[in-house]
Amino acid sequence: MKELAQLLNEMLAAGVIENYALFGAVAQMRYTEPVATIDADLLIAVPSQKGLDVLNGVYKFCSKKGFQPEGEAIKVGAWPVQFMPAFSPLTQEAMERAETADFEGVPLRVVRADYLAVIALSVGRSKDLTRILALIESGSIKREEIRKLAGRFGLAEAWKKFEKKFSDE
Repeated sequence: MKELAQLLNEMLAAGVIENYALFGAVAQMRYTEPVATIDADLLIAVPSQKGLDVLNGVYKFCSKKGFQPEGEAIKVGAWPVQFMPAFSPLTQEAMERAETADFEGVPLRVVRADYLAVIALSVGRSKDLTRILALIESGSIKREEIRKLAGRFGLAEAWKKFEKKFSDE
């Protein structure tokens, strides 16, 4: 993960990306017990580009550094990494409000627990709902914080369904 943090900071310095934040299962490990995952997911903001391939600059930069694509990801050290432009107002704000963690002396931006929970709620798969429970049980986030943030992003009904389903948890 240190190698990924170094790469991301180089990409920022070179202007290849304007912002980034680790999210998904790898980010969740900052707040909970380790979870099974096969890749690291990154939200990114890229400078305005012409054409449809918004990740072209990312792939070129990584290739010059010796990191090659593997399917939908780029292999960075031991991790396949999926670079995803922030795809909604929720993910944009999550990236902007990410916290900077220290990973072996290298800064690494990580989405906060409240945003991780609401992003998981927006996706709604069983494994995402399990992630929300893990974040709550770890004490990283309170249900009321999720409720408020979910409401701001039009997910109040999804949160009510979650609460009904997991009210005994």
